[in-house]
Amino acid sequence: MTTTADYTPPKVWTWDKESGGRFANINRPIAGGTHEKDLPVGMHPLQLYSLATPNGVKVTVMLEELLAAGHTGAEYDAWLIEIGKGDQFGSGFVGANPNSKIPALVDRSGPKPRRVFESGAILLYLAEKFGAFLPKDADKRTEALNWLFWQMGSAPYLGGGFGHFYAYAPSKMEYPINRFAMEVKRQLDVLDRHLADNAFMAGDEYSIADMAIWPWYGALVKGLVYDAAEFLQVQEYTHVVRWTNGIAERPAVKRGRMVNRMTGEPASQLRERHDAGDFATRTQDKIGG
Repeated sequence: MTTTADYTPPKVWTWDKESGGRFANINRPIAGGTHEKDLPVGMHPLQLYSLATPNGVKVTVMLEELLAAGHTGAEYDAWLIEIGKGDQFGSGFVGANPNSKIPALVDRSGPKPRRVFESGAILLYLAEKFGAFLPKDADKRTEALNWLFWQMGSAPYLGGGFGHFYAYAPSKMEYPINRFAMEVKRQLDVLDRHLADNAFMAGDEYSIADMAIWPWYGALVKGLVYDAAEFLQVQEYTHVVRWTNGIAERPAVKRGRMVNRMTGEPASQLRERHDAGDFATRTQDKIGG
């Protein structure tokens, strides 16, 4: 893979070798499944197939917040999808999400299973299903949705742009790192200016907008992704830091970060979570809840 400035693209791109980098073994230019594998189904109304990446954490935080608020219908089974091994290309998962990206949710509470894919869609679906974490006031609801979809459009510059070239690419290249570092710092400034005047993204109400943004930008500010906190000088964004730390202390957020986690101490990881009450009991000491 060339890193020089004199690369000339061919007239027609062809996939003739791996591109390199951390995820080269699962990157390909075609969709669909690579192998037959049914998805497991547990006992609860909601079946979550995911991994504790930022996009996955959005949904487990939402589900744990719903349970903490007393919505027993939000009990769920969390099944681990190991994307590094290509689980997302199994036939069952492709049936749940034809885009082969985590997370995917299957709601089995109705007369027939209903698939929900894309993290933002799942958050909105759950908010509407349970009437929770989406403001009822029209102005606040609109603001929450503004920021929910801001995250959908902005995070690819953080993850697929900055994160890839700074942390995952096979070699360091000045232009893309500078380009995406500039954009991520601009995004942090957008958040910082907004949070200077608002406790949460939708104003004074904690909502799915916070749950969508926090796993990406909160993790960045706390130095949990890409090892880039010093490089981006994240401590300068004091209002983002305040918001990040406040959300991090919520017991449901602490629980949500643990589900389907594959890194860190074993005590910080929970796999294939099948019972809400048992889960809360087993993790009470771990999270101080």
